[in-house]
Amino acid sequence: MNLLVSTEWLAAEMVKSDLRIIDATLFLPAHGRNARAEFEAAHIPGAVFFDIEEVSDTSSPLPTMLPPAEKFASRCQALGLGDGSRIVVYDNSPIRSAARVWWMLHLFGAHEVAILDGGFGKWQAEGRPVESGKPIVRHRHFTVWADKKLVRDAAQMTDNLRTKAEQVVDARSAARFTGAEADPRPGVRPGHIPGSKNIPYAALFNDDGTYKPAAEIKALFDAAGIDLGKPLVATCGSGITAPVLAFGAALNGKTDVAVYDGSWSEWGTNPHNPVVMGA
Repeated sequence: MNLLVSTEWLAAEMVKSDLRIIDATLFLPAHGRNARAEFEAAHIPGAVFFDIEEVSDTSSPLPTMLPPAEKFASRCQALGLGDGSRIVVYDNSPIRSAARVWWMLHLFGAHEVAILDGGFGKWQAEGRPVESGKPIVRHRHFTVWADKKLVRDAAQMTDNLRTKAEQVVDARSAARFTGAEADPRPGVRPGHIPGSKNIPYAALFNDDGTYKPAAEIKALFDAAGIDLGKPLVATCGSGITAPVLAFGAALNGKTDVAVYDGSWSEWGTNPHNPVVMGA
């Protein structure tokens, strides 16, 4: 299974018993939309709803932080996701939240995970079937496992300021990155981590919500001064859009991009962390 699958591919494969489909739509408060309600109104047949806000470390003051491995596995089991499942993730969100769940699934031990190119918007635009209501799922075994090599915390990001062992790429908008625009979260300073580069996640998509070709995505990394042959960490506002850049790198064969889970919601809140304004 490819990392990125088409609506045509999914329409042909969705009848197979080992395939699972996840709606990973997440909306921010500013969007004024309810992802679960929209899922129950219409979703791809057979899909289950993955609640990113609930499948997180709800004890953390930071938003949508990774949950303990045991919690992730139990939620996956309840959604009918099991060892050996082939999983296709899609979303209907402006922040392309499917990439976050793609990244989480890899980190927690799923091996065959793809993103639906163009998401639910493309599926609907093509007049493909949808269903409504809450799906009935059969629990499956999902092994508890976590590979934290793909995660960075604040201490590691601080240490990297000294060692410069890893490149850092920020998925936020240029205005947020430079500090020209205030952070939407109260108490979070504007600006970016010293030495980090900026590739706004939206730059990886075509107008119809499909991913740009791998070569065009690589050109974005090249233009930002990022060498995909060297270690790389992605960051963003709260860990949701950084995986879009990790996915874009994976489309170019680089599958080891780490994500700073706390991202700017953590870094920009700590008054002791150095912050750079401007490009």
